Amino acid sequence: MRTILITGGTSFVSGQAALYFSQRGDHVYVLNRGSKAQPPGTKLIQADRHDLHDQLRGLYFDAVLDITAYTADDVDQLLDAVGGYGSYLLISSSAVYPDSALQPFLESSPVGGNRFWGEYGLNKIQAERALMARDSEAYILRPPYLYGPGNNLYREAFVFDCARKKRPFYLPKNGEMKLQFFHVHDLCRLMDILLEKKPEQHIFNVGNQEAVSVADWVHLCYQAAGENLEVIPVFDAAEQRNYFPFYNYEYFLDVQAQKKWLPETNSLQEGIAASYQWYLAHPDDVKKKPLTEYIDQNLRKMK
Repeated sequence: MRTILITGGTSFVSGQAALYFSQRGDHVYVLNRGSKAQPPGTKLIQADRHDLHDQLRGLYFDAVLDITAYTADDVDQLLDAVGGYGSYLLISSSAVYPDSALQPFLESSPVGGNRFWGEYGLNKIQAERALMARDSEAYILRPPYLYGPGNNLYREAFVFDCARKKRPFYLPKNGEMKLQFFHVHDLCRLMDILLEKKPEQHIFNVGNQEAVSVADWVHLCYQAAGENLEVIPVFDAAEQRNYFPFYNYEYFLDVQAQKKWLPETNSLQEGIAASYQWYLAHPDDVKKKPLTEYIDQNLRKMK
């Protein structure tokens, strides 16, 4: 049994990680402010990660899974506060790669500003650098779009809502834009493998080996809801994120290094089906945006 500290534990990725490792039999501590229900089988360290005082000083963890760090200060403050640990793993983001760089992005590709992700990507770069400066043996994972049970972002849930209401779906242009996804449970499995195997490589792009068109992704979401899909293409200059849950930005990560340690990943069809079942049971856990309102006010005349 390992003793693991997970930052967060009450939202999407951190919550699923806490469940995964506790169900594996590990002794899981979650670090959060205690304002929400905690994952079963975990022990709460109730604190703000920016105001830790001595809560972690006398504790040793076999692994620290830092899932909620967004800045260099986040990393430095946690490292200053923790008593000791074996392995440190940071969930970063594919947003660290510049949108102008050559694709597919490799782990060795330069990092830098991305006009779509802005400060978020720049802050993740600084968080990575702060960690590597203090612990060169730490692991950094750079995922694309994460999905699966627990996803509180209004992505697949938006499409599910459209399907359940039997709405036509307003799709950007011809729907050929491709996106790369990664199931949250695959992310947990990979974290587990890295903690156990401790490979020499310390930065990993993670994701499905194949990208999927947004048309196919929407189709899978409607299929999961048991509804037929009617598509209305949007070719005008409307800002895509007003009516669709992703930026007008196509990119692809090279995940060959991940493949060595995690050869198989969840199929997108099965993963979306599981996401739909989770959403049916937790409709209020998703942060919804007024996408349908924008469509009804600005795009319905296109039909």
